[in-house]
Amino acid sequence: MSKNFDELLSKLKEVTKKKVSVAVAQDEPVLEAIKAAKERGIADAILVGDQAKIRELADKIGMDLKEYDLINEPDPKKATLYAVELVAKGKADMVMKGLVDTATFLRSVLNKEVGLRTGKLMSHVAVFEIEGIDRLIYLTDAAFNTYPDLKAKIDILNNSVKVAHACGLELPKVAPICAVEVVNPDMPATVDAALLAKMNDRGQIKGCIVDGPLAFDNALSEEAAHHKNVTGPVAGKADIFLLPNIETANVMYKCLTMTSKSRNGGILVGTAAPVILTSRADSFETKVNSIALAALVANTK
Repeated sequence: MSKNFDELLSKLKEVTKKKVSVAVAQDEPVLEAIKAAKERGIADAILVGDQAKIRELADKIGMDLKEYDLINEPDPKKATLYAVELVAKGKADMVMKGLVDTATFLRSVLNKEVGLRTGKLMSHVAVFEIEGIDRLIYLTDAAFNTYPDLKAKIDILNNSVKVAHACGLELPKVAPICAVEVVNPDMPATVDAALLAKMNDRGQIKGCIVDGPLAFDNALSEEAAHHKNVTGPVAGKADIFLLPNIETANVMYKCLTMTSKSRNGGILVGTAAPVILTSRADSFETKVNSIALAALVANTK
């Protein structure tokens, strides 16, 4: 089980090096992350985009393009679709968003002819290493699904379990997070949480331990759970935090990134291959960590 990003990166030494296809690669922060990923042995890359602009940026950051596959396609929409198609055809293992808007990028990812559709729900999983916490925290879904119903939460949960397994966690503990620990019919998230736990008990959700509803403090901290007399196999030991909606998850994600001493990375899963959808506000290390996460998940296909 990997407890921090250094341990995650060391796991990549045990697998065949993966290749990331970068859509509209003429983006300096993304190229810096790709360069670092190459230098650290995380992943190789295919750069798809405006060749002249990519070369200009590469010269600026000291990136030797002879070490990368470079495909010239100045049109952002065509470049994005081509980058996705490379993954669909097995020429790359994952795709990363460059200097293209999210809507255009996701349309290509979900393209019916050459995209990465699987028929499953796509969701975002963020992985955090937080100072003072003895394990990695998996947070979902802070970026994609808005108000998931029970069926969607099952898919989101299964997607996050796949990521945890790829990171070396054989039986992750999952906490469906709510405001309280009791089932309240007036609070639908608590009902969903109890149903997810029961489905796990009956073997309908596999590869993990699910218990809830749990409030965040009682899921994270054994001390808090003890003080509140909250017991169970997940109380105080949760690895995966399944948040009830995008507002809650997004606020938590941004709160952790802005106020805690932490490292993180995140990817979209539920597709035929991992999708790296970083924000321009994400740090350099977050981008590199996201590439590493995608490489680990791609190794489990």
